[in-house]
Amino acid sequence: MKRAAATTIRPVSTIARPRHGTEAAEPSAPASTPVAADAVVFRTRADEVYAQLKRDVAEFILVPGDRFTENEISDRLGVSRTPVRQALFRLQQEGFVEVLFRSGWRVLPFDFEQFEQLYDLRMILETSAVHRLCEADRRVDRSLLDELAAIWLVPAAQRSTDMAQVAAWDEAFHCSLVAAAGNAEMARVHRDVTDRIRIIRRLDFTQQPRIDATYDEHAKILKAVRANRGDQAAMLLRAHIETSQAEVRKITLHQVHLARHAGRAPR
Repeated sequence: MKRAAATTIRPVSTIARPRHGTEAAEPSAPASTPVAADAVVFRTRADEVYAQLKRDVAEFILVPGDRFTENEISDRLGVSRTPVRQALFRLQQEGFVEVLFRSGWRVLPFDFEQFEQLYDLRMILETSAVHRLCEADRRVDRSLLDELAAIWLVPAAQRSTDMAQVAAWDEAFHCSLVAAAGNAEMARVHRDVTDRIRIIRRLDFTQQPRIDATYDEHAKILKAVRANRGDQAAMLLRAHIETSQAEVRKITLHQVHLARHAGRAPR
């Protein structure tokens, strides 16, 4: 069985917007989303194992087809088998892994039909959000838009070339657009979709031209939103997502293994 490198479970922390030239923060929520100070108290060891294993999948430490046992995960993370088993059952329900009869666990292959459906849902949520952002009578979170402008509306010389960092910022960009529109339920559903397509989106940032295109496209979307041009912003956003969706259809397992190798290379 393939064994992943030793991993330490990361502590719970608030999400901070990364600065240019620094390591990217985990993008599971928009930068300005408040996290309760006492949230750590209610986070179980199983929750921490679950979060770590999802990161392992998103960061290509575990890739489709990899097999492992509960004991291997316990040893790697330094925890007992009970929270590992609880975390794996959660991941099984979400379609990330499957249990093998007397043979441990296996990371499931990509479900491209499901990814297509999730991208369609993402399109509806995000284009609706930018229309709301451009409506004069709406109360929107302008501070979130200002934070995005500080990242994406910068001169070319100040753009980040760190693929992992740009992937994190890209995810935060789209989450922040939806969050800024002020509909908490819409933002919650969008975060769930984002969580489920994270590994696919990160594969989209293994080529420098995609990073350059992302900066250009995000800048155009932001400028349209700030000018309250809702139809234009939605059109640009739709084209942006469709480009990413088209790249998903080209993904091969070979690309995933290349991404894992790149992730293990010294930086």
